[in-house]
Amino acid sequence: MKNKISKVIRGLFILPILLLSSTNYAQEVFKITGQLLDKKNSQPLIGATIYISELDKATNTDVDGKYSFQQIPKGKYTLQFEYIGYKSQSNSITVTSDIQQKNYLESQTELLNELVIVQNSKKLDIKKPEMSVNKLSAQEIKKMPAVMGEVDVLKSILQLPGVTNAGEGASGFNVRGGSAGQNLVLLDDISIFSSSHLFGFFSVFNADVIKDIKLYKGGIPSRYGSRASSVLEVNQRNGDKTTFKATGGIGLISSRLSLEGPIVKDKVSFLLAGRASYAHLFLKLSNNDNAAYFYDLNTKLSYTIDNKNELGFSGYFGRDVFNFKDALNNQFGNTAFNLNWDREFNDNITAKATLSYTNYFYELMLDFVKFNWKSDIKSINLKYDISHYINERFALKYGVSSIQHTFNPGELEPIGDDSFINYKKLQGKKALENGIYIEAEQQLTPKLTFNYGIRYSSFYRYGPEKIQTYQNNQAVDYNSELGIYTPGTSIGETIYKKGKSITTFNDWEPRISASYAIDNEQSIKASFTQMTQYLHLISNTAAPTPLDIWTPSGPYLKPEKVNQWAVGYFKNFKEGAYTLEAESYYKKGKNTVDYIDGADLIANDALETVLLTGESRAYGLELLLRKNTGKFNGWIAYTLSKSEQRTPGRNEFESGINNGNWYRTPYDKTHDLSIVANYELNKKWSFGAGFALQSGRPVSYPEGQFEYLEDRVPFFGDRNQYSLPFFHHLDISATYIPTKAQERKWKGEWVFSIYNIYNRKNAASISFRESDIIGQNEAVKLSIFGIIPSVSYNFKF
Repeated sequence: MKNKISKVIRGLFILPILLLSSTNYAQEVFKITGQLLDKKNSQPLIGATIYISELDKATNTDVDGKYSFQQIPKGKYTLQFEYIGYKSQSNSITVTSDIQQKNYLESQTELLNELVIVQNSKKLDIKKPEMSVNKLSAQEIKKMPAVMGEVDVLKSILQLPGVTNAGEGASGFNVRGGSAGQNLVLLDDISIFSSSHLFGFFSVFNADVIKDIKLYKGGIPSRYGSRASSVLEVNQRNGDKTTFKATGGIGLISSRLSLEGPIVKDKVSFLLAGRASYAHLFLKLSNNDNAAYFYDLNTKLSYTIDNKNELGFSGYFGRDVFNFKDALNNQFGNTAFNLNWDREFNDNITAKATLSYTNYFYELMLDFVKFNWKSDIKSINLKYDISHYINERFALKYGVSSIQHTFNPGELEPIGDDSFINYKKLQGKKALENGIYIEAEQQLTPKLTFNYGIRYSSFYRYGPEKIQTYQNNQAVDYNSELGIYTPGTSIGETIYKKGKSITTFNDWEPRISASYAIDNEQSIKASFTQMTQYLHLISNTAAPTPLDIWTPSGPYLKPEKVNQWAVGYFKNFKEGAYTLEAESYYKKGKNTVDYIDGADLIANDALETVLLTGESRAYGLELLLRKNTGKFNGWIAYTLSKSEQRTPGRNEFESGINNGNWYRTPYDKTHDLSIVANYELNKKWSFGAGFALQSGRPVSYPEGQFEYLEDRVPFFGDRNQYSLPFFHHLDISATYIPTKAQERKWKGEWVFSIYNIYNRKNAASISFRESDIIGQNEAVKLSIFGIIPSVSYNFKF
């Protein structure tokens, strides 16, 4: 098997070497390299397009605003620079030797929210073999209405095809039928385990400090691993190296302030931003002792050593606090920081070394039962990535990474002598996750371009730890008389000393995507991605909660594996004024976690006794039609999809979960429609609107009841057989910029918004009870939001 794999890997890269060897270098050629920056603050412009009209060659700037053209013959050329929200520019150059330059573009408008989403291009990149990646502009994000007036990155991606969540007030997000725990969320290369504040009302990402965001739903490059569904890459921007600036906003629920500027001009800069909610203060004015609030802090330092070396430090600290009449105190949040060193060896080779640390912790204190519960997960990640530009038709990326995970599942501590519980500490777990990858982007012909590569991942679970042993090596028992699964009974334990290997997993993860350009305005793209996930989010709710548990693969829990195939059609209309993206996908997974009926996850030191694994599948069609230019712009996104899983019996005598039949996952949404529209009336007023319509999430309803010892006991049919009612709401916003603010250094704007303008009472859940009035069973709907008006003032100086 290893020999076959080695032959495949060698064959994967023989073709580009042969093609490279046949390149004709007889003609004297040169290189043009440069960096594209904002004229006012010297911030790099990411994803801008540079075009040489005489040679019909184009390229895009990278995350540092850098670009490169190779093998340029002697002659006179015109370089055209284009970037949405900036004035286009043309520069004439004469090439007689290698050229290195810096270019600056001037912004067309002054934006208070300097948020850039992905590669900011008006037109789809038809030839690039990148698919299942959606693009949004800063202006679109800023004008989209949001709950309580807060600009929210995660809420914005929910307006894109293939991305949903469990509903209002739900944490996390689901991509193409995957669970929230299958999304890799990176903030400056730091893995974030919880991406929401206040149970999903806000995201942990402060829009004032975000430089760019990229969401991979499929066609995920080999440099990414660790998760099985998607990658959300979020990068904080560098502080301004020339001028001190302040940006902020004051709202009804929360406020924020960010400061940035040079420490050493043109060399060292800082960025510091804070954000907090304060709605709980109004409760105290009415003698209400309850509290629910959050606060977070972002920071970034960047140091340009010379033209080839740059050091960076970034950090994030966030907390959520819930306090209910001093009977319950709940705190949770993330602490994360990152150190990185960017090194440019030459015009063709750059490298980045990164050391990051993340800690997600959860604490719950219940005074009425006198106990305190603490848990956390820590990760230290060391990685080294290299980008190797061979020529304009072939480029490589390769690197290695190693992550140490430390799991503290929980510590139960009694408070006072009258506590109802005894001290209990669940076993800690340790694991090491490694990865090595290589990927290539190659243009085989003017119409056909590939991105292909492979990732080798390995996972080591090691001691100290005690591993329980079970009869027949089955941690879950099956009662054939009752037809139910029950936790297994331990018959002993194996003690692993510190550093001793418990289990080892490894896997090959091939990736390939291709683009075939039918002409300059339309193309067909296809991709295949294989992902392996060694960490599991243990939650039997539809949406993640702060108390959800992360646990590593081990003797009784294998890694999740997902294969995804996708194909799509992409077209630009009227020179990019309109774009159409149509994709279909199919995902197949194995070792998908399932739960026995009545599974108890809290304070369970043997989770393997309530977990079973099965298989999953998801498939769908995504459509995205966008209008990119003009005073009126926006998009329509629609997804038709299905997401299912099943857990058959482990042998012919077991029934499995749901009788071994396929059933809908908790995040299955058959229909998902989003409409976003923006209109700029004049320099003072602009308007935005957003409409969302989704199928209700799957639920299990009781189908009847029986009496047992004078108690009524409900019984249920198949899992997730029913659905909540359709979910929909319409949101609007208006932004007003005073005339004086356009001319002064102090710039301000007022943002008025109404969430759910027609006061739709969407069902978060439906429960059943016996009516005290009529004595019969009745369904009771729980709704979280109705209509929510808000106003906020944003400023910048």
